Amino acid sequence: MGNKPKSDSRRVPPLPPEHFLNRELQALKFNRRVLAQAEDRATPPLERLKFLCIVSSNLDEYFEIRVAGVKEQLKLGAAAAEADGLAPREIYSRLTTIARELVARQYVLLNEEILPALAAAGIRFLRRGEWTPAQQEWVREFFFREMMPVLTPIGLDPAHPFPRVFNKSLNFAVELDGRDAFGRDSRAAIVQAPRVLPRVIRLPRGVAGGPDDFIFLTSILHAHVGELFAGMNVVGCHQFRVTRNSDLFVEEEEVKDLRKALQGELPQRHLGDAVRLEVDDTMTPAMASFLLEQLGLAETDLYRVNGPVNLVRLMSVPDQVDRPDLKYRPFQPGLPKALAKSKDLFETLRKGDVLLHRPFQSFAPVIDFIREAARDPQVVAIKQTVYRTGTDSVIMQTLIDAARAGKEVTVVVELMARFDEEANINWAARLEEVGAHVVYGVVGHKTHAKMALVVRREEGRLMRYVHLGTGNYHPRTARLYTDFDLLTASPGICADVNEVFQQLTGLGKATKLRHVWQSPFTLHQRVLEAIEGETRNARAGKPAAITAKMNALLEPAVIEALYRASQAGVKVDLVVRGVCALRPGVAKLSENIRVRSIVGRFLEHTRIFRFANGGKERVWLSSADWMDRNFFRRIELAFPVEDPKLARRIVREGLKPYLDDNTQAWEMQPDGTYQRRKRARGRKRCAQAELLALLASP
Repeated sequence: MGNKPKSDSRRVPPLPPEHFLNRELQALKFNRRVLAQAEDRATPPLERLKFLCIVSSNLDEYFEIRVAGVKEQLKLGAAAAEADGLAPREIYSRLTTIARELVARQYVLLNEEILPALAAAGIRFLRRGEWTPAQQEWVREFFFREMMPVLTPIGLDPAHPFPRVFNKSLNFAVELDGRDAFGRDSRAAIVQAPRVLPRVIRLPRGVAGGPDDFIFLTSILHAHVGELFAGMNVVGCHQFRVTRNSDLFVEEEEVKDLRKALQGELPQRHLGDAVRLEVDDTMTPAMASFLLEQLGLAETDLYRVNGPVNLVRLMSVPDQVDRPDLKYRPFQPGLPKALAKSKDLFETLRKGDVLLHRPFQSFAPVIDFIREAARDPQVVAIKQTVYRTGTDSVIMQTLIDAARAGKEVTVVVELMARFDEEANINWAARLEEVGAHVVYGVVGHKTHAKMALVVRREEGRLMRYVHLGTGNYHPRTARLYTDFDLLTASPGICADVNEVFQQLTGLGKATKLRHVWQSPFTLHQRVLEAIEGETRNARAGKPAAITAKMNALLEPAVIEALYRASQAGVKVDLVVRGVCALRPGVAKLSENIRVRSIVGRFLEHTRIFRFANGGKERVWLSSADWMDRNFFRRIELAFPVEDPKLARRIVREGLKPYLDDNTQAWEMQPDGTYQRRKRARGRKRCAQAELLALLASP
């Protein structure tokens, strides 16, 4: 694109640092709220286990990206980089304290509540001391049949230096006594568990003592590790796991082929600088110190745990047991009335826009939109963005089929979608093989907008149809994340979306969009103008209010504008699931701002911006959070909901239930802490449960 957005490098907020909260610390507080779901005894037992695993998965990424970034700043001697003014050393000190407390609570919860609750329900994880003779024999056979052939013990001596331990892999540090066959007096060895081995093994019927008995892979190896070191005495065997910096570095402006450069960089992700060492709590101080030294880590990077070092692997257990009584009640997503009776989706869209609220309503109409376009002989072109779609995607396969059928298919694939790079590269290659046009967006700006455009020949002229969403084209997460989808034939919105695709695939200056706000060009400015408009209306005595829902709120200029709105008397209600740098409820600064976070069965992912606008309410949906990266370093869209009925529905479903929630809501305090909202009087309100009852099929 010919014109460049203004750089955000010199946007320094005029407010003092104490008016802002730190991103890294707020991220840990979000995970504490997720852990509360595992603590809640009203949550079904297997779902409690899942929430425990989700926290571990979140912490893995937190250390791989966020903590790795802080450690890089420390290495470079960088000064405070964020609006809160905290220096990297202070941030690191605080986050390690909070993270350590969080991890300790996880394992107490696992050992003292969740595992006993599952055992009482017949789902047991058997320790070595609990194995019957028959189970011991089965374990021995399993070890020699499935494990021994793929294990490679590495003795540590001058000829065998410390091995390259992959990111998040399961390893064992073995302490030895004696001499081996060559007379070597090695005192230690490393055993790496191949990723092909399951970390949790289900005991077969006839051997198991109950309906659902499991054994940890670590227990099996501990029981038979001596078989790997014949004639030597195993003094100790301890699991450990290393988390490494996984942020890929590709100098986009310097490479000629981004896909090739990324393919070359991906293998290195497993071997970045170490940032965390997890060990079982029985490991000797000497061995722990040895591992820290080999990995270039300090004592503050060590996390001792009472149980498996990788709780994420327990996520598979709920799928391995047929116990619906220990899980959330299943549901069937609903369909809007307009689609339930429709036989022709394009005809339905010509009559009016269609709004989907997932997961309460089905994602299938979005898939059908692409599928019908691929099959319809009158459709001449399909254009779509891809950020996250998964390795097995119906939509991507449908686009491949459309290209094979001779349609003009253009796909903007975001190669830098973190942890989905490999899947996206593979899809890009398959699309190119069948003649689809594949582009990778704009150098230096991730394409995060969720949009699809279908061009159809009707009565001698070309008609456009568009899908816009707040979430990804990912069928699995469509059942787990809350999002809105808008299907429309609005000429204005369709024209704007077509222009954005022209920007992404071609060259030239960006033309003015008439309906849609787009980053990095207009989104930030339009959000500021909308907030400032409410400020002026409040001062003029006109209706003024802001209600917004998003994943994160960090951008200093927007926070400053919200403070000014509060001071003018604007009532500001924010539903921010994750990190929020704004301090609500501070006298003479933000006393009219309320921030809450909803954490429940589904991951809140919707972005909604509502402005009272002097009585002429305006409602926007967006792919963007109010963060620097979304405003300045990504291609994002915020799109208006033009149909008044649908706009009211978004407020009724996407905002009001969350403001009334007294079950899963956490209210943010001025100091950045969160308190669970308690029901004083009246009926119990749970937004997600109410939306399931309202929208899902009976």
